[in-house]
Amino acid sequence: MNFEQHQDFLIKTAGSLLAIDSPSGFTDRAAQYVLDTVSELGYSAYRNNIGNVIVPVEGENNDESVALSAHIDTLGLMVRSITSEGYLMLTAIGSPILPTLDGEYCRIHTLEGKIYTGTILSLSPAIHVFADASTRPRDDQNMAVRIDEIVHSKEDVESLGIRPGDFVCYDPKTTFTESGFLKSRFIDDKGCASILITLLKIMKEQNIKPAKKSYFCFSTHEEIGYGGATLPRDISELLVVDMGCVGSDLSCTEEQVSICSKDTLGPYDREMTCRLMSLSKEHQIDAVTDIYPRYNSDAGALWKAGYDTRAALIGPGVHASHGMERTHIKGIMNTMKLCAAYLGML
Repeated sequence: MNFEQHQDFLIKTAGSLLAIDSPSGFTDRAAQYVLDTVSELGYSAYRNNIGNVIVPVEGENNDESVALSAHIDTLGLMVRSITSEGYLMLTAIGSPILPTLDGEYCRIHTLEGKIYTGTILSLSPAIHVFADASTRPRDDQNMAVRIDEIVHSKEDVESLGIRPGDFVCYDPKTTFTESGFLKSRFIDDKGCASILITLLKIMKEQNIKPAKKSYFCFSTHEEIGYGGATLPRDISELLVVDMGCVGSDLSCTEEQVSICSKDTLGPYDREMTCRLMSLSKEHQIDAVTDIYPRYNSDAGALWKAGYDTRAALIGPGVHASHGMERTHIKGIMNTMKLCAAYLGML
């Protein structure tokens, strides 16, 4: 199976998906993009009541079902209040690293469907004016959106139709470098969603079936803690395909696929983790195991919802997670190969 010949499709898919604003709670357009894309590939897919996109794939043996899950919701912001000067105060969706947002361009989506642009800034944004321009905290009490409209008061902003509860989506700044790096916000987890879509394309084109009935799931509430709580009930195993962590005390690089043995909630299924390592060695996939000290996934939500389902977690190494993220095409391809091996397709 030649995965490399599908890199261009994967990169194009990732670029398209990353360009769609989709913080948790505002995922309809991203979900529709996934649904349309997999339908064009020839799959019968559906959205469940909460918005997850589910793609059932018949296996060589359908007596048992497994699932792969990647999430298409992202971090984001929401309007908390409007100041008397016409700035938008913010509340975070998920856990973005707020200091990295200072100076980022953004889009404000109103409840009526209007879109305005703006910039996220410190409330002491000018070195020539504010003595604390360099030292003021960059948090939700000290940062706001400057709207690209002529406004000088709260009433001016309200006349545009902007209200508390409107979503504020910041620019992912997606770039693919000649050296093979994908730089963007929200690689977590649209990079892995693109992996699953590309794998579906390969399976359809080459008429390959997984060993067991398999659900390809694209969840829409992972960043706020319950993405995996509404996956299909008949799955005996879940392979979460999410970002791998890179940094202090960890083994993984951006060129590798990381197999997570334990995250904040606790250990993943030992037999599945050992099986994934064995598959990596058998198929010469560059993989490492790691412990993620500050991490939750769709598996945790699934277990808390009462599923009797084993689960494991893999993903390409991602540097600077929840900030200006980066991974490498080698890590992405190693992750796709391990997904294929897990499904019994290699």
